[in-house]
Amino acid sequence: MKRNSSLLPSHPHRQPMEDPLSLIPRATTKLFSLWIKAMYPFAAVGHDLSVHPTCLLSRRIAPRIHLGNSVVIRKDTWLNVLPEASGELNIKIGDNCLIGAQNVISAKNLIEIEHDVIIGTSVLIQDHNHAYEDVARPIRTQGPMPGGRIRIGQGSWIGHGVSIVCNQEELVIGRNSVIAANALVTRSFPAFSVIVGNPARLTRQYDPSNGIWMGAAARQAAVVVCSGEIS
Repeated sequence: MKRNSSLLPSHPHRQPMEDPLSLIPRATTKLFSLWIKAMYPFAAVGHDLSVHPTCLLSRRIAPRIHLGNSVVIRKDTWLNVLPEASGELNIKIGDNCLIGAQNVISAKNLIEIEHDVIIGTSVLIQDHNHAYEDVARPIRTQGPMPGGRIRIGQGSWIGHGVSIVCNQEELVIGRNSVIAANALVTRSFPAFSVIVGNPARLTRQYDPSNGIWMGAAARQAAVVVCSGEIS
């Protein structure tokens, strides 16, 4: 039976070409990134910075921000440092970090994102909160709480819609951890954790001493045994 050659793809393995118009936003981002790097007085800024033009970033707070090498900041992300901020450095983003679209990173003390961290879309990272105790005054006029510090360990992955909020002391996400979509994190977790839920809880953790992944219940039992609480 003779096949109708007109029905066969002429080049079945050829990849479709990129839309030429897609080069325009890429070029705009490149030019904007070069402008920001040249004109904003960052505490430090590495090579290969990519910042989308819609990123909300004030030149006034740039001296309080450290950006490492090959940092990518997607569209509509807000990097914010409060006027009440303490210390000289308030936001530190390490090498090879990807900050997804529509993120809010708001610091009063210090938010440190170590190298090789991927942050998804619509993520909130905030090391403070509003004071609210004086019921005779609007909350907006009461200013921020003292707040704490946040450190996200190297190689971690923060999913869509996650909120990481620290009102006091230090909140640490251990390295190579995963925070699932829409989790609310208000306390620290160890390295190699899988974190889910609101409020956030540990569901799995890798045990490097045994080379296995453990569920939360098994991990807790192992901790109890090691602490000598049970024989």
